[in-house]
Amino acid sequence: MTAPIADQSAEQLPRPTRLSDVKGWFFTADQLLFDWFLAYQQDRSERGDLLELGAYMGKSAIFLGARLRDGERFTVCDLFDSPAEDASNSKEMKKSYATLTRRAFEANYRAFHDELPTIVQGLSSAVSDHVEAGSVRFAHIDASHLYEHVHGDILAVRELLTGSGVVVLDDYRAEHCPGVAAATWQAVANEGLRPVCITGTKFYGTWGDPEPLQKALVEWIKGRGDIWHEVQYVNDAPLVRLSAKGAKEPAQPVSRHKAAPAARAVPGPAAREPRASAARPGPRPPVPTRSTVRKVALDVLPPIVTRAIVRARRRARTR
Repeated sequence: MTAPIADQSAEQLPRPTRLSDVKGWFFTADQLLFDWFLAYQQDRSERGDLLELGAYMGKSAIFLGARLRDGERFTVCDLFDSPAEDASNSKEMKKSYATLTRRAFEANYRAFHDELPTIVQGLSSAVSDHVEAGSVRFAHIDASHLYEHVHGDILAVRELLTGSGVVVLDDYRAEHCPGVAAATWQAVANEGLRPVCITGTKFYGTWGDPEPLQKALVEWIKGRGDIWHEVQYVNDAPLVRLSAKGAKEPAQPVSRHKAAPAARAVPGPAAREPRASAARPGPRPPVPTRSTVRKVALDVLPPIVTRAIVRARRRARTR
């Protein structure tokens, strides 16, 4: 009987030593804003759960999980390895997320947290069956890029958010995701979504009052000094635009696989110069002979000088 082949897949699971090791796109500006919005809510004792639609390998989920407070629930909804229901969504999943697996997500997340979030494996449209209406204070939508799905995600999140809750939409301006842009700005124009701010990759909005958020955000930006910003107006409503190139990242979750600091090399005893008495004498340079000196003189001295030397030598011999 042939012995079963050992499962070696665990050896291929990721073991990130820091957040930047996790595959995905989560830039400094958005890390700063996630951190700021969640801290703003905490400072005002705003209660509520966290939600992410579309997790990829877990980079932003790991970051959110580190800001989860006692008594709060964090729900992550993603297809992972499940087939999508319609052909267009299946095609997009295969093209964009061919390496996506739930086990890889869980391995990444467990590298930074003891417990996994509540995972809903399936279409984002099913999230309302697992999350209570009006219970979410911060939601991140980064699932399908197709217009009809993003539109549905926005409407679903609207029902799940608290009155002052914040929603973040990824890829709202990427050229390869026009459906996200269409769904985002349609929600602003027709669904009551009110912009708070934007970065190069994400849109931040609320169905509550954006003015207190924007005022506090601008004050915080000015106090840092390393974030560029401006205020534009969309349909007579203010919108903060910002960039954080070169800004300092917020506190990062710490991995259990964190590499130990490299040991400092301890210098050994300095090499000693050999003592002069211990040095073995090398061969001595040859002492020039009279004939050698004479030959050199004949070769390099002017003829008149050479003749004078020859005459002087002859007179010396006759004395």
